[in-house]
Amino acid sequence: MEKSKKPKPSSKSRSRQPGSAAFAEFMTSNWENHPDNQALDFIPEKQFAAARRKKLSQRFPHDRLLIFAGETKVRANDIDYKFRPHSAFVHMTGLGMDYEPGAVLMFEPVSVRQNYKDKKKLHTHMCTLYIEPMKDRTTDEFYKSAKYDEFWIGKKPSLQMFEIATGIRVLPKSELKDVLKKNIDILGKTRMISEESSDEKLLEACAELRLVKDSWGIKQLENAVKVTKEGFEDVIRAIPKLTEQPRSEKAIEGIFAAKALAKGNGVGYESIVASGEHATTLHWMRNTGVLHRGELLLLDAGVEMDSLYTADITRTLPISGEFTHCQRKVYDIVLQAANTAFRQARPGNTFGSVHDAAMRVIAQGLIDLNILKISLEEALSENGGQHRRWMCHGTSHHLGLDCHDCADARRSEYIDGILEPGMVFTIEPGLYFKHDDMLVPREFRGIGVRIEDDVVITDDGVRNLSEEIPRNPEHVESWMKILWSS
Repeated sequence: MEKSKKPKPSSKSRSRQPGSAAFAEFMTSNWENHPDNQALDFIPEKQFAAARRKKLSQRFPHDRLLIFAGETKVRANDIDYKFRPHSAFVHMTGLGMDYEPGAVLMFEPVSVRQNYKDKKKLHTHMCTLYIEPMKDRTTDEFYKSAKYDEFWIGKKPSLQMFEIATGIRVLPKSELKDVLKKNIDILGKTRMISEESSDEKLLEACAELRLVKDSWGIKQLENAVKVTKEGFEDVIRAIPKLTEQPRSEKAIEGIFAAKALAKGNGVGYESIVASGEHATTLHWMRNTGVLHRGELLLLDAGVEMDSLYTADITRTLPISGEFTHCQRKVYDIVLQAANTAFRQARPGNTFGSVHDAAMRVIAQGLIDLNILKISLEEALSENGGQHRRWMCHGTSHHLGLDCHDCADARRSEYIDGILEPGMVFTIEPGLYFKHDDMLVPREFRGIGVRIEDDVVITDDGVRNLSEEIPRNPEHVESWMKILWSS
């Protein structure tokens, strides 16, 4: 006889909430009426989001477009992760943080609403934001659901406040289903971005529209970098007391996260706190190691602002306050590669050429250290690439609402794309010598160095948004000493 399976635990099966009519009446009565004053924080971005919607509309004049904010994601059982809307939704509405799980932004061709059948007249869209409104306190939807109801998650803005904040027409989400059934015969395609399925062309378009940041986006990134610097300085101040202490990497992670939460929405990605040999693992995120004197600490971290724009900075710090001779040799090669990439980053050059410039320096540096035992030309040839053993990642990625922003853009617009003013990306060369790499002289093994800055292309060159965070080795050492003595 087959044993019956035990039901999975859920909030429903373990709920102790009373279900009587008396309890329902008691819960939904005697509440004060409050004015609708739950304001939103992104009204200044309204005009920028409107311009972005206009550009997207022009790409798909005949089509109905749907961009879903997404839903909360389960961490375990009935516990969810903090909600984070899709970046395309944020970019087109200006709504960040956790206001609108389940919301949908729809672009409806204007001619559809006017009942035109001549598609030549399709030239723009009416945008509508469909949002689940906060439930009336006189119903049990006020207190029953820990996922959606006000009693559990707090009061959220009314549909009217969403409309004021975004400048977009806002309707209850319950109306969307019927709207989608209308005008099918005179529409082009219905394209959408959602968790279930997404239209490739719409994903590409939304990503490519973020390649060039407007002044709002650049300002948000400047603020994110500024707070990230403060977080790095908090970390540096704590290094002496954490050195040789158990799980000191984890403590560093917490110190940076505290600053990110105090002045932003949190960290923009899982922080990499990699000391010693851990720095040779590109995505070391366990952060369970110990800081040891004489070793390096590679800190890759960024603060995400409430607008959801994030910084992405890496500094490699000598835990004792001074680089050793071998550490300095490796650091100098990486710094030279970064500086060379900076000179290549200017309007008219391709995005990919920034990486190529850095890799030439990395390859030559490995030859100079007698680690790479072939010619520079052979290493850089199509049949070569041996130097990539010690730097297998790219030198740059676009940055903005996502740490790796615009990832759905076409290669022709991204890697092979021409640099334009307003593009923001990282420059982050590195060298990573694992402790068991027999091709590396023993004195260099276990050394990992990365230097990462966030830059914006200007009309005549490039501006380092993170220039106030020291990167030259002498400046790094002085920076640490000043902070330790303050």
